[in-house]
Amino acid sequence: MKIAVVCLGNICRSPMAEVVLRDRLDGSGLDDVELVSAGTGGWHAGEKMDRRAAATLLEAGYDPERHRARQWPVGDPETYDLVLAMDADNLADLADLAGQTPASRLRMFRDFDPEGPGDVPDPYYGGAEGFREVLAMVERTSDAIVASLATSRRGS
Repeated sequence: MKIAVVCLGNICRSPMAEVVLRDRLDGSGLDDVELVSAGTGGWHAGEKMDRRAAATLLEAGYDPERHRARQWPVGDPETYDLVLAMDADNLADLADLAGQTPASRLRMFRDFDPEGPGDVPDPYYGGAEGFREVLAMVERTSDAIVASLATSRRGS
């Protein structure tokens, strides 16, 4: 299975989600899930994660160092089983950029959030609290995504 997590620049929200979701997948037994993150824009391609996003992850015990920003699509977009947008604008951009990717594969990241669907707010223009809020959303939603994947595997 291939999953992509996508935001605007791939330096805050989607890389945070990639790091946390990868952590959850590593401990789940779902070893065949490939995971990438990307941005719909290419302004930051090749750059490290935003320093505030990296610091928030590091503070919580995650390793943010391997991330380098990429622009969507990463490889062949048709090969992704699930493409998760961080907000409604990203979802609309993905629908335009997705090419042959079936719309059923495009979802909002927080569609899996146990506290309800919605946007993952962009913390870029705010302070540290916004990054902590995003991390809390990403952690609980990542747990729910992994649980959903495990349940669907057991059912198939």
